[in-house]
Amino acid sequence: MAFNSTKNYYEILEVKTDSTLGEIKTAYRKLARKYHPDVNKTEEAIIIFKQITLAYETLSNEEERKKYDIINGIFNPTPETKTQEPKPETKQYSSYNDDAKKSTRTASPQKKSIIKTIKYWITKIKKYKKTQEFKKPKKGDNINTDITITPEEVITGSKRIINIRTTKSCPQCGGRKFVHSGICPKCNGKGTITETKKITLTVPKGIKDGAKLRLKEEGASGKNGGPNGDVYITVRIETKTQMRFDKLNIYYNIPVNPFEAALGEEITIPAFDGNIKLKLPKNTSSGQKFRIAGQGIKKNGKVGDLIVTVSIEFSQSLSDDEIKLYEQLKNLSNDNVRKNFEYGN
Repeated sequence: MAFNSTKNYYEILEVKTDSTLGEIKTAYRKLARKYHPDVNKTEEAIIIFKQITLAYETLSNEEERKKYDIINGIFNPTPETKTQEPKPETKQYSSYNDDAKKSTRTASPQKKSIIKTIKYWITKIKKYKKTQEFKKPKKGDNINTDITITPEEVITGSKRIINIRTTKSCPQCGGRKFVHSGICPKCNGKGTITETKKITLTVPKGIKDGAKLRLKEEGASGKNGGPNGDVYITVRIETKTQMRFDKLNIYYNIPVNPFEAALGEEITIPAFDGNIKLKLPKNTSSGQKFRIAGQGIKKNGKVGDLIVTVSIEFSQSLSDDEIKLYEQLKNLSNDNVRKNFEYGN
């Protein structure tokens, strides 16, 4: 069977114009088995399969078949059709009004037929445009998700494995929804299946809270050869931490013991390129800030600073000896730390 655009639907299905619905179904199944894309992958077979499918959809529907026959001048006599002999005229003369009424009665069915035909072709054109639109390559849907990272990941960057739930063309039917003239059992006629896939995400150094990362074509599968959609990931930074960021600078709140602040001890600050030593001056007060240059975020050849805020904190489980020492300190101290505090204002 060679493709021929001049053939009508009956010729395409290789049936007669007065074939029954059962004969049309049998003919379609026979041709579908021969030209289905799963069996015959030639370009001509694909064109023929589309033609026989369109022909079958039209001729297997009683109303659509009647419209098609009318448009194409195909007349199939049925048992109900009888030859009507003209009745002898009982009147030789009629008034002008009688003739007008008769003319109206005979013209009305023709007008209805024309309107019906126009509606039929409008529906056909709309259906054709919709079919053509459906066949156009279409990009798959984008997927949006978010992750939360630690401040450490902001400093050093990281690799994250994320799970993305997406859709792709059914591997069994190739997105055609049918297999061997039947509904695809794998996707239940949807043409797509849903799956969860793991994707490696690279979190760059110095990323900001609320920034979006794009994974190109890792989203839902495209249709009709169109590209896959993208995955957009919104990055959030943990807020329950002693660390925060401002541009390239890192702000770090660190607790110290009272004696470390009073005596000016050297403390160790955990950092991302190794620990940093900070020598506190004597009589360091709570809330005092220290800037350590060049220990901030490194990005695009620039580097920020590390700003450390000291917070003096007391142990919640002081021993008896520690309490006695504080009592001695109390008795020795003559300093009034609230001397500049004004009451009553």
